[in-house]
Amino acid sequence: MIFTAFFRALGQIDDPRFRKVLFLGLGLTIALLVAACAAVFALVTWATGDTLTLPLVGEVTWVGDFLGIGSIIMMLVLSIFLMVPVASAITSLFLDEVADAVEARHYADLPPAPRTPFFDALRDSINYLGVILAANAVAVVLYLIFNIAGIFIFWGLNGYLLGREYFQLSAMRRIGPQGARALRKKNWLTIWAAGVLMAIPLTVPLVNLLIPILGAATFTHIFHALNRQGG
Repeated sequence: MIFTAFFRALGQIDDPRFRKVLFLGLGLTIALLVAACAAVFALVTWATGDTLTLPLVGEVTWVGDFLGIGSIIMMLVLSIFLMVPVASAITSLFLDEVADAVEARHYADLPPAPRTPFFDALRDSINYLGVILAANAVAVVLYLIFNIAGIFIFWGLNGYLLGREYFQLSAMRRIGPQGARALRKKNWLTIWAAGVLMAIPLTVPLVNLLIPILGAATFTHIFHALNRQGG
Protein backbone atom coordinates (compact mmCIF):
# COMPACT_ATOMS: atom_id res chain seq x y z
CA MET A 1 0.00 0.00 0.00
CA ILE A 2 2.69 2.51 1.01
CA PHE A 3 4.86 2.06 -2.06
CA THR A 4 1.83 2.01 -4.34
CA ALA A 5 0.71 5.31 -2.82
CA PHE A 6 4.17 6.84 -3.27
CA PHE A 7 4.52 5.79 -6.90
CA ARG A 8 1.03 7.07 -7.68
CA ALA A 9 2.07 10.40 -6.15
CA LEU A 10 5.30 10.39 -8.14
CA GLY A 11 3.43 9.52 -11.31
CA GLN A 12 1.31 12.65 -11.03
CA ILE A 13 4.24 15.01 -11.65
CA ASP A 14 3.07 15.26 -15.28
CA ASP A 15 -0.20 16.82 -14.05
CA PRO A 16 0.05 20.64 -14.50
CA ARG A 17 -2.15 21.26 -11.46
CA PHE A 18 -0.02 19.02 -9.26
CA ARG A 19 3.21 20.36 -10.73
CA LYS A 20 2.18 23.92 -9.89
CA VAL A 21 1.71 23.01 -6.23
CA LEU A 22 4.96 21.02 -6.28
CA PHE A 23 6.94 24.02 -7.54
CA LEU A 24 5.25 26.39 -5.09
CA GLY A 25 6.00 23.98 -2.26
CA LEU A 26 9.56 23.54 -3.47
CA GLY A 27 10.10 27.30 -3.53
CA LEU A 28 8.72 27.78 -0.02
CA THR A 29 10.66 24.75 1.24
CA ILE A 30 13.91 26.27 -0.01
CA ALA A 31 13.00 29.66 1.48
CA LEU A 32 12.19 28.14 4.88
CA LEU A 33 15.34 26.03 4.80
CA VAL A 34 17.51 29.06 3.96
CA ALA A 35 15.86 31.05 6.75
CA ALA A 36 16.36 28.21 9.25
CA CYS A 37 19.98 27.76 8.21
CA ALA A 38 20.59 31.51 8.41
CA ALA A 39 19.24 31.52 11.97
CA VAL A 40 21.44 28.57 12.97
CA PHE A 41 24.42 30.10 11.16
CA ALA A 42 23.97 33.46 12.91
CA LEU A 43 23.50 31.82 16.32
CA VAL A 44 26.60 29.64 16.02
CA THR A 45 28.86 32.40 14.69
CA TRP A 46 27.55 34.80 17.36
CA ALA A 47 28.33 32.23 20.06
CA THR A 48 31.78 31.34 18.70
CA GLY A 49 32.95 34.68 17.32
CA ASP A 50 32.99 36.34 13.92
CA THR A 51 34.00 33.19 12.05
CA LEU A 52 33.18 29.50 12.06
CA THR A 53 35.71 26.86 11.01
CA LEU A 54 34.31 23.83 9.19
CA PRO A 55 36.21 20.64 8.27
CA LEU A 56 37.27 20.63 4.59
CA VAL A 57 35.79 24.11 4.20
CA GLY A 58 37.84 26.37 6.46
CA GLU A 59 36.68 29.67 7.87
CA VAL A 60 33.14 30.78 7.10
CA THR A 61 32.11 34.30 8.07
CA TRP A 62 28.53 35.30 8.77
CA VAL A 63 28.16 38.29 6.44
CA GLY A 64 30.81 37.68 3.83
CA ASP A 65 30.32 34.01 3.17
CA PHE A 66 26.64 33.30 3.85
CA LEU A 67 26.02 32.78 0.14
CA GLY A 68 29.46 31.33 -0.50
CA ILE A 69 30.51 27.73 -0.99
CA GLY A 70 31.15 27.17 2.71
CA SER A 71 27.66 28.16 3.78
CA ILE A 72 26.09 26.20 0.90
CA ILE A 73 27.85 23.05 2.10
CA MET A 74 26.78 23.86 5.64
CA MET A 75 23.20 24.38 4.43
CA LEU A 76 23.16 20.95 2.77
CA VAL A 77 24.44 19.36 5.98
CA LEU A 78 21.97 21.22 8.18
CA SER A 79 19.12 20.22 5.85
CA ILE A 80 19.53 16.65 7.15
CA PHE A 81 18.19 17.84 10.49
CA LEU A 82 16.16 20.93 9.59
CA MET A 83 14.03 19.41 6.83
CA VAL A 84 11.81 17.57 9.32
CA PRO A 85 10.44 20.77 10.91
CA VAL A 86 10.39 22.44 7.49
CA ALA A 87 8.32 19.55 6.10
CA SER A 88 5.95 19.90 9.05
CA ALA A 89 5.53 23.60 8.37
CA ILE A 90 4.85 23.02 4.67
CA THR A 91 2.21 20.35 5.26
CA SER A 92 -0.63 22.39 6.71
CA LEU A 93 -0.11 25.22 4.23
CA PHE A 94 -0.23 23.11 1.06
CA LEU A 95 -2.07 19.92 1.96
CA ASP A 96 -5.46 21.11 0.66
CA GLU A 97 -3.99 22.03 -2.73
CA VAL A 98 -2.05 18.76 -3.00
CA ALA A 99 -5.01 16.64 -1.91
CA ASP A 100 -7.35 18.45 -4.31
CA ALA A 101 -5.01 17.72 -7.23
CA VAL A 102 -4.65 14.06 -6.22
CA GLU A 103 -8.39 13.60 -5.76
CA ALA A 104 -9.22 15.32 -9.05
CA ARG A 105 -7.20 12.70 -10.91
CA HIS A 106 -7.63 9.54 -8.83
CA TYR A 107 -10.86 10.02 -6.86
CA ALA A 108 -13.03 12.05 -9.20
CA ASP A 109 -16.20 10.43 -7.83
CA LEU A 110 -15.82 12.31 -4.54
CA PRO A 111 -17.45 15.69 -3.91
CA PRO A 112 -15.14 18.64 -3.22
CA ALA A 113 -13.73 18.62 0.32
CA PRO A 114 -14.31 21.63 2.57
CA ARG A 115 -11.38 24.05 2.53
CA THR A 116 -9.35 24.49 5.70
CA PRO A 117 -9.37 28.18 6.71
CA PHE A 118 -5.91 29.73 6.38
CA PHE A 119 -5.54 30.67 10.03
CA ASP A 120 -6.69 27.20 11.13
CA ALA A 121 -4.05 25.68 8.86
CA LEU A 122 -1.45 28.09 10.23
CA ARG A 123 -2.42 27.22 13.81
CA ASP A 124 -2.19 23.49 13.09
CA SER A 125 1.18 24.00 11.40
CA ILE A 126 2.55 25.88 14.42
CA ASN A 127 1.19 23.27 16.84
CA TYR A 128 2.67 20.31 14.96
CA LEU A 129 5.94 22.19 14.46
CA GLY A 130 6.15 22.86 18.19
CA VAL A 131 5.62 19.17 19.01
CA ILE A 132 8.31 18.09 16.53
CA LEU A 133 10.84 20.63 17.81
CA ALA A 134 10.14 19.75 21.45
CA ALA A 135 10.34 16.00 20.85
CA ASN A 136 13.62 16.29 18.94
CA ALA A 137 15.08 18.62 21.57
CA VAL A 138 14.39 15.97 24.22
CA ALA A 139 15.70 13.20 21.96
CA VAL A 140 19.03 14.96 21.30
CA VAL A 141 20.44 13.20 24.36
CA LEU A 142 19.55 9.83 22.82
CA TYR A 143 21.07 10.82 19.47
CA LEU A 144 24.34 11.66 21.22
CA ILE A 145 24.39 8.62 23.49
CA PHE A 146 23.74 6.05 20.78
CA ASN A 147 25.97 7.66 18.12
CA ILE A 148 25.44 5.79 14.83
CA ALA A 149 22.24 4.17 16.11
CA GLY A 150 20.95 7.68 16.78
CA ILE A 151 19.95 8.05 13.13
CA PHE A 152 17.53 5.13 13.53
CA ILE A 153 16.03 6.78 16.61
CA PHE A 154 15.75 10.00 14.57
CA TRP A 155 13.97 8.20 11.73
CA GLY A 156 11.67 6.30 14.11
CA LEU A 157 10.70 9.34 16.17
CA ASN A 158 10.20 11.72 13.27
CA GLY A 159 8.55 9.04 11.16
CA TYR A 160 5.95 8.64 13.88
CA LEU A 161 5.43 12.40 14.28
CA LEU A 162 5.31 13.18 10.55
CA GLY A 163 3.11 10.18 9.77
CA ARG A 164 0.70 11.23 12.49
CA GLU A 165 0.58 14.82 11.22
CA TYR A 166 0.31 14.05 7.51
CA PHE A 167 -2.34 11.37 7.96
CA GLN A 168 -4.40 13.40 10.43
CA LEU A 169 -4.48 16.42 8.12
CA SER A 170 -5.24 14.28 5.06
CA ALA A 171 -8.03 12.35 6.78
CA MET A 172 -9.78 15.17 8.62
CA ARG A 173 -10.61 16.87 5.29
CA ARG A 174 -13.01 14.01 4.57
CA ILE A 175 -14.03 12.45 7.88
CA GLY A 176 -13.38 15.17 10.44
CA PRO A 177 -10.93 15.26 13.37
CA GLN A 178 -12.57 12.49 15.40
CA GLY A 179 -12.92 10.15 12.43
CA ALA A 180 -9.32 10.86 11.45
CA ARG A 181 -8.06 10.03 14.94
CA ALA A 182 -10.06 6.80 15.06
CA LEU A 183 -8.80 5.67 11.66
CA ARG A 184 -5.23 6.63 12.58
CA LYS A 185 -5.34 4.63 15.81
CA LYS A 186 -6.60 1.53 13.97
CA ASN A 187 -3.80 1.76 11.43
CA TRP A 188 -1.00 3.32 13.51
CA LEU A 189 1.65 0.83 12.40
CA THR A 190 1.03 1.40 8.68
CA ILE A 191 1.02 5.16 9.23
CA TRP A 192 4.20 5.01 11.30
CA ALA A 193 5.93 2.92 8.62
CA ALA A 194 4.87 5.41 5.95
CA GLY A 195 6.19 8.24 8.11
CA VAL A 196 9.55 6.51 8.55
CA LEU A 197 9.81 5.98 4.79
CA MET A 198 9.20 9.71 4.48
CA ALA A 199 11.68 10.68 7.22
CA ILE A 200 14.53 8.70 5.62
CA PRO A 201 14.71 10.66 2.33
CA LEU A 202 14.24 13.88 4.32
CA THR A 203 17.81 13.27 5.55
CA VAL A 204 19.17 13.11 1.98
CA PRO A 205 20.27 16.60 0.83
CA LEU A 206 18.52 17.95 -2.30
CA VAL A 207 16.21 14.92 -2.53
CA ASN A 208 14.60 16.13 0.71
CA LEU A 209 13.37 19.32 -0.97
CA LEU A 210 10.71 17.37 -2.90
CA ILE A 211 9.53 15.17 -0.03
CA PRO A 212 7.09 17.52 1.78
CA ILE A 213 4.75 17.80 -1.23
CA LEU A 214 5.21 14.22 -2.42
CA GLY A 215 4.61 13.10 1.16
CA ALA A 216 1.32 15.00 1.30
CA ALA A 217 0.21 13.32 -1.94
CA THR A 218 1.31 9.89 -0.69
CA PHE A 219 -0.63 10.23 2.56
CA THR A 220 -3.70 11.34 0.64
CA HIS A 221 -3.60 8.01 -1.22
CA ILE A 222 -2.94 6.11 2.02
CA PHE A 223 -5.95 7.72 3.69
CA HIS A 224 -8.28 6.82 0.82
CA ALA A 225 -6.96 3.24 0.72
CA LEU A 226 -7.50 2.73 4.47
CA ASN A 227 -10.85 4.51 4.47
CA ARG A 228 -12.20 2.39 1.61
CA GLN A 229 -11.07 -0.74 3.44
CA GLY A 230 -13.21 0.35 6.35
CA GLY A 231 -10.24 1.12 8.59
